[in-house]
Amino acid sequence: MSTSTDRVPSAAPAATDTGAGADPRRWAALVVIAIAQLMIVLDGTIVNIALPTMQHALHISEVNKQWVITAYALAFGAFLLLGGRVADYTGRRRAFVIGLLGFAAASALGGAAVNQAMLYGARGLQGVFGALMAPAALSLLTVTFTEEKERARAFGVYGAIAGGGTAIGLILGGVLTQYASWRWTLLVNVPIAVAAAFAATRYLDESKAAGNTKYDIPGALTSTAGLAALVYGFNKANTDGWSSGTTLGLLAVGVLLLAAFVVIEVRTSHPLLPMRVILDRNRGGSFLSSLLLGVGLFGVFIFLTYYMQGILGYSALKSGFAFLPFTFAVVAGAGVSTRFLPAVGPRILMFVGFMLAVVGMVLFTRIGVDTAYATHVIPAEAIMAFGVGLFFVPLSSTSLIGVADHDAGVASALVNTTQQIGGALGTAMLVTFATSATTSYAKAHAATAGSPEVLAAHAQVHGYIVAFTWSAAILAVAAVVVGVLVKARKSDLPTGTAAVHVG
Repeated sequence: MSTSTDRVPSAAPAATDTGAGADPRRWAALVVIAIAQLMIVLDGTIVNIALPTMQHALHISEVNKQWVITAYALAFGAFLLLGGRVADYTGRRRAFVIGLLGFAAASALGGAAVNQAMLYGARGLQGVFGALMAPAALSLLTVTFTEEKERARAFGVYGAIAGGGTAIGLILGGVLTQYASWRWTLLVNVPIAVAAAFAATRYLDESKAAGNTKYDIPGALTSTAGLAALVYGFNKANTDGWSSGTTLGLLAVGVLLLAAFVVIEVRTSHPLLPMRVILDRNRGGSFLSSLLLGVGLFGVFIFLTYYMQGILGYSALKSGFAFLPFTFAVVAGAGVSTRFLPAVGPRILMFVGFMLAVVGMVLFTRIGVDTAYATHVIPAEAIMAFGVGLFFVPLSSTSLIGVADHDAGVASALVNTTQQIGGALGTAMLVTFATSATTSYAKAHAATAGSPEVLAAHAQVHGYIVAFTWSAAILAVAAVVVGVLVKARKSDLPTGTAAVHVG
């Protein structure tokens, strides 16, 4: 789950425009864009619910299961900034259509996967095409609706559909997995994407940004390769150990590549990520806390899914419904945050939000083989999710404090980018910690445990608890980051921003 913001460009027509001469196809265009956004959001939660079934069908190991999630998140996060540049300069409608058709092809490839490598590759391609489609969709929405009130209404519809897509994905993933096949959690994208691409050619007008069209390809490649090396290094740590040459080598290569990325961004004339955007204290604190949120939160959904289906014995459909308290609590937290942000400013809401998320995560460490969903999962879900909702709204505002108009798009996209990249890194790391803890517990209690099934269940739950403990610690660090770095007052918040959930 992630949010971003899109700033209304200063060059937009004045609010006095009544829309009398506006394109009559604009509301149909909104439907097309919203459908594409819904598909991107669905793809995150729908796959989480199907993951245990995917793992069994394709014989995926415990340590490798995270690649189903991280392959998509890593590609999406790493290429999102470049995707926005490509869409602006090659044509937003063209990029949107290419993104849709590419997403459809990648989804078909994943749905037809005969082994784990094919599935991981398809998920990575989904991320790449999603990174092209998502910023194009936001840009098209901005240029299609030029009257202020209509634009606000369009962004409201877009955000509501995107936010509701999380819940729809959870339930739809359960329905498709239980009554059809896990393959349909991917294949369902194909008809939706193809139909949306066809409609886009009819209802969306082409638009491009003026200016230099140079792309920071070296920056995109070094950042992506560096992040991939880190994720793979975490993966190898579980199989080869943290002290193995392969593990240390991959982690070292990842760090070096990311250092090279920073050097490239400082020296190039057209950086993918201008350093001035993140070096501001408030913005830097927002982006760092957003990254830590992704690290600490994304993997939790995997562990809860396996806990519900493997320990509590829930079906895929019941697991989907069991996540609904999280969705509702996020919406409630965001509503409260929106109400109080103008009065108290961003820092308090962000700090309290993270601390509530920590409390919820600590409550998750109390789960056991014999504990109940109502007493041990719902309270933790609700408290953590309410805290996340409190954090998201001020994050959207602080990420744009003091940013120049020509950097607003990059600053806005960074919110989503940091969460996706954090999610990829965090999922890989937490799965490694959980799997190692499970193995150690099983070895230590092999002589005293009862049946192998009982031992396996207790070992798995112990692994989940270790992961939740690490997540709580990471979110606590994020709270400290907010407390130390974010000093913005309510009067510093930018105007003319709209919170938009982009999947």
